[in-house]
Amino acid sequence: MAPDKWARWLLTRRDGDSAGLRARHARDLAAFRDGVLDGAALAADDVVLDVGCGTGLIGFGALDRLGPDGHVIFSDVSPDVLDECRRTAGGDGRCSFVVAPADDLTGIADASVDVVTTRSVLIYSDRKAAAFAEFLRVLRPGGRISLFEPINRFAERLRPNDLFGIGSSPVHDLVARVGDVYRSGDATRTMMDFDERDLVDWATAAGFEAVELDYRARIDVPADPIEDWEALKRVAPNPLVPTYGEAIAAALTDDERARLDTYMTALVAAGTPTRRTMATAFLRARRPHPATARRRAAPGVGA
Repeated sequence: MAPDKWARWLLTRRDGDSAGLRARHARDLAAFRDGVLDGAALAADDVVLDVGCGTGLIGFGALDRLGPDGHVIFSDVSPDVLDECRRTAGGDGRCSFVVAPADDLTGIADASVDVVTTRSVLIYSDRKAAAFAEFLRVLRPGGRISLFEPINRFAERLRPNDLFGIGSSPVHDLVARVGDVYRSGDATRTMMDFDERDLVDWATAAGFEAVELDYRARIDVPADPIEDWEALKRVAPNPLVPTYGEAIAAALTDDERARLDTYMTALVAAGTPTRRTMATAFLRARRPHPATARRRAAPGVGA
């Protein structure tokens, strides 16, 4: 059987099955992984629940920081990506695997883990507040969450039609129409319906304390040139939408596609740098100890 959409994207469509693009993505992914794990402040014997684990970027990074008594629970909605994690784990007894969405971690017992981690998971959830409630439920008192999310609303507001980071250009009209393909359906709605303030609100509303958020915004920051236009056209920006090539085919005529290809191929040949507009957020927080929660709930003097 063919792998599901999540596995297909993680294994091939995220980078167009291009070694060059995969290597570029690996730099960013390593920084996101390290930010999440640094925020988790792992102890050697912690039990870590990696929600939306994908192919295990965060989970296997956590294993490298845990001791022999530590444990990582890999959780994902996709059985296929969990199978990929099992193969990578190679029988490591410190690993277990649970099929579950972020907003319904039924397979995880109450107060059973020390740390919950996620990376780019809430953007796919319709029930983000419920996910935070689940994170709190499965954590032991004093347990921590550490998560990363892209704030896609930021770039959509400031640079909505700068799909490939090339700015204003003779093909801006074509690129804008390709971008409209991604806006036309419902697939990206959950990726645009929140920002960093919502993350803080959901964490505090769920009952977390010591909530900290590190936010980074970049506008038109110089970035690597496009090295392979044909490989980039095989890339899908997320698991729920077409590849750039498929969107181009849907939006443009044959002549328009040829004009876009000619321009982009010339950019590649010239080594023209792209520019990046994006915002990201790392959030960490702690489940209160019962005594702390009771103090907060206690009525004031004279009540």
